[in-house]
Amino acid sequence: MNKIRVVIAEDHTIVRKGIKLLLKTSSAIKIVDEVESGKEAIQSVKNNQPDVVLMDISMPGLNGLEATRKIKKEDSDTRVLILTVHTSDKYVSKILRCGASGYILKTAAPKELIKAIKTVVNGEKYFSSSISSKIIDKLIKGKLGEAGSTEGDLLTNREVEILQLISEGYTNKEIAGELHISVKTVESHRSNIMEKLDLHSPVELTKYAIEEGIIEIDRDVENI
Repeated sequence: MNKIRVVIAEDHTIVRKGIKLLLKTSSAIKIVDEVESGKEAIQSVKNNQPDVVLMDISMPGLNGLEATRKIKKEDSDTRVLILTVHTSDKYVSKILRCGASGYILKTAAPKELIKAIKTVVNGEKYFSSSISSKIIDKLIKGKLGEAGSTEGDLLTNREVEILQLISEGYTNKEIAGELHISVKTVESHRSNIMEKLDLHSPVELTKYAIEEGIIEIDRDVENI
């Protein structure tokens, strides 16, 4: 029986190494790569054709949800399992919309993580038990579509990328270079983002990005 080929995308080295050691205890899983950013995850999928990407949400440059959208657009065979500390209802519908096959909390037991990987590789969805309860509750109340429905959903994928880079302190010129677009285009996107979200400064944009889990508060801004 072929082993499940897994890529770990997690920017915190200690966490990533810990996950790697944990997964090595399973004879059914083979780690083919480990990366630190969304962009690296996309490239790793192209290079390694893994069965599953274990994807953190908050990563520098390109967050896990945006990376997942790009991976699923380019390679529908690779499953993405979101691994995160976020427990808010709003993430449930967000990860479903971006094409992920599941959502597991970093507080989950090692056996659950292995089970989740085996589940999604078979084409099924997997959610941590606490998340599953929330999904069921939303379905019963007929409100699943409202979970995660925020002003941020008005933003295009490109605008989310630019919002993240703005929040990480990139200048317009640096963003243009990073995304291979013109400075004028960046300025236009920046203006659209502010108008859509009714925010008026980089500080407000950064606070919003933190609240939405696009960046982590301990990475970039702790004293806003």
